Amino acid sequence: MKLNFGSVFYCLLFIISSGYSQSQSIAKKETSHKRFDAKVDSVLNLMTLEEKIGQLNQYNGFWDATGPSPKEGQAALKFEHLKKGWVGSMLNVKGVKEVRAIQKIAVEQTRLGIPLIFGFDVIHGYKTISPIPLAEAASWDLQAIKKSAEIAAEEAAAVGLNWTFAPMVDISRDPRWGRVMEGAGEDPYLGSKIAEARVKGFQGNDLSSNKTIAACAKHFAAYAFAESGRDYNTVDVSEATLQNIIFPPFKACVDADVKTFMNSFNDLNGIPATGNAFLQRKILKGDWNFKGFVVSDWGSISEMIAHGYVADNKQAAKFALNAGSDMDMESYAYVNHLVALVNEGKVTLSDVDDAVKRILRVKFELGLFDNPYKYCDEANEKATVGKKEFNEVVLDVAKKSIVLLKNDKNLLPLAKSGLKIGLIGALANDKTSPLGSWRIGADDETAVSVLEGLQQYKDNQLTYKKGVDVTIGETKFVTELKINTTDRSSFSEAITLAKQSDVVVMVLGEHGLQSGEGRSRTDLGLPGLQQELLEAVHQVNPNIVLVLNNGRPLVLTWATQNIPAIVEAWHLGTQSGNAIAQVIYGDYNPSGKLPMTFPRSVGQIPIYYNYKNTGRPSMNEPGSVFWSHYTDELNTPLYPFGYGLSYSKFEYSNLKLSNASFSKGGNITVTVTVKNTGKFTGKEVVQLYIRDLVGSLTRPVKELKGFELIELKPGAQKEVVFVINEKTIEYYTANNKWEGEPGDFKVFVGTNSSETMEADFKFE
Repeated sequence: MKLNFGSVFYCLLFIISSGYSQSQSIAKKETSHKRFDAKVDSVLNLMTLEEKIGQLNQYNGFWDATGPSPKEGQAALKFEHLKKGWVGSMLNVKGVKEVRAIQKIAVEQTRLGIPLIFGFDVIHGYKTISPIPLAEAASWDLQAIKKSAEIAAEEAAAVGLNWTFAPMVDISRDPRWGRVMEGAGEDPYLGSKIAEARVKGFQGNDLSSNKTIAACAKHFAAYAFAESGRDYNTVDVSEATLQNIIFPPFKACVDADVKTFMNSFNDLNGIPATGNAFLQRKILKGDWNFKGFVVSDWGSISEMIAHGYVADNKQAAKFALNAGSDMDMESYAYVNHLVALVNEGKVTLSDVDDAVKRILRVKFELGLFDNPYKYCDEANEKATVGKKEFNEVVLDVAKKSIVLLKNDKNLLPLAKSGLKIGLIGALANDKTSPLGSWRIGADDETAVSVLEGLQQYKDNQLTYKKGVDVTIGETKFVTELKINTTDRSSFSEAITLAKQSDVVVMVLGEHGLQSGEGRSRTDLGLPGLQQELLEAVHQVNPNIVLVLNNGRPLVLTWATQNIPAIVEAWHLGTQSGNAIAQVIYGDYNPSGKLPMTFPRSVGQIPIYYNYKNTGRPSMNEPGSVFWSHYTDELNTPLYPFGYGLSYSKFEYSNLKLSNASFSKGGNITVTVTVKNTGKFTGKEVVQLYIRDLVGSLTRPVKELKGFELIELKPGAQKEVVFVINEKTIEYYTANNKWEGEPGDFKVFVGTNSSETMEADFKFE
């Protein structure tokens, strides 16, 4: 008997829905997973083992769904699986026509008509691109970050998608690792706040709305701690580091009701994350009571073979499912082997059922059972994609993401008239690179270039020369970029322009595809010949504004010593050039703060602000060598975490604590006065850090525990208030639990992690 939408199957669901409607008023607020339990069970009871396992199977888009169906090869096999109901999800299928065509097969040609969920990497936008996530993190503006995710969700949903593989919430201390561009930086507190904002932005208040999509917290866990910053590499860290540094943003996602998790490529302490029951069963589904589902990363189940953890794909399927990995992305392990593994008793039917129920529940929450074509409205697609409101939002967050690193003699902002400006750098006239990495839904040549942005200011004389190419040949997401290391043929015209200019704006850095997955670097200087060009221009005209395009912290030691103005402009997305121009000309006062430490040298990496003291943290007598230091470099960073200048000046004073101590159930109020002593209205991120002086485990020298973004007019001041309680000081202790330990503490408040005022308090 064939059951699909509109038939016996849905009649059963209608009966269940009626019962729910009568009980809805009893519970004012009920978690969505409980609301849908009866519906999920009703579907599960109709399914064969093969159909259940099909829900755990995700395929990449494998043919033009609006054309003829595939007749041979792997595509034909996948097509047969789709018609049998042996596919639960598709990824990289986009556009209403494509999504509708494939959804129609699942709904109208399979026995049960269970809809598919369509996933895509909507990392920082779909067509309209926001700044890369690391840049957004530099805004420290949670509402702006949430809004960025909201419009990304609305635009993605309009093209038929209902699930994004974002946010990436990996805490990273190593800028050699290319995927730092995809996260929120090095700090678990800031990372947790941003993770929550992005999850709520993607999922909204109503997941069944056709303007929201399911979010996915990734990569669980410790992916960013890959040894030597080399992508996919092994990870070996303590449970204290896991609990106190790596886990908090993931837990914040669970608390924000994220619907899915993705495990990671790396092994963790000897066990690949995809087959790691400690991560997925004990922590995620056990301790945190996560009710959504876990998807593998691309092929990560079968990659356990190369890890040396399993012998073949069948064993990989057994280990992954038993460890709690619910959906197989492109390993073909579950669809090919789980039936046999269940029949052999090596995988329990209850674990299969649990995985299926988790996936079905999310489909119910998305409203796909009510209307599997709800995301397939061509008129809405046309009206939504690229609309003006989205461009206004990404411009706003792009401006907020810019960090002013240096501004000697107030070179910036530039006067709007009377200047001869030389604009130099291939990236200044690039309309693709500013989109950054992981923007696979966007079209090339759609970003506003810096040249175009500066051309909006017409009362200065602006002349552009390339100077030097960064890359050679094609730049593609899936292939290595070739960096120009030999062609200096355009140097001379750039140098001539610099001689003739009052001020030189140089746009240098990484191409947008030099960071991201698989793009680790050992040299974090300006790629190719750009450093050489910078020094050559500096020799003839030192009046330089250096605008950086990059997806990670760079080593900028020479530039910091020699260039008067440095603007960290990341890869800012669609409105990149307009945002940069408005900051350079002072129509927007920069307010960004670094979410990652910038090193003086690659040899300092990993370098981060919340380090621990050694037993020999400083020189105990003049000239002594026996202390924790380098013989050829300072210990301190070039630019610390939380750092960022403004065209305004902010003065901190009157740090006060309401009490010298507090006990369990109590708190202390911390107040500080911040005054704008400059000439511009400006925003400041006021940052609060603590230090636990003695603990059952050694504690960091500083930990961010609060921040507030304020705006002050010239001469205005504000008293900023923070509250410290037991939650503020707790950590995962030697007792293997989260608790605040009695003892002495320091509190620091300031403009960044290095420049602070401090006071003392006790927890009794």
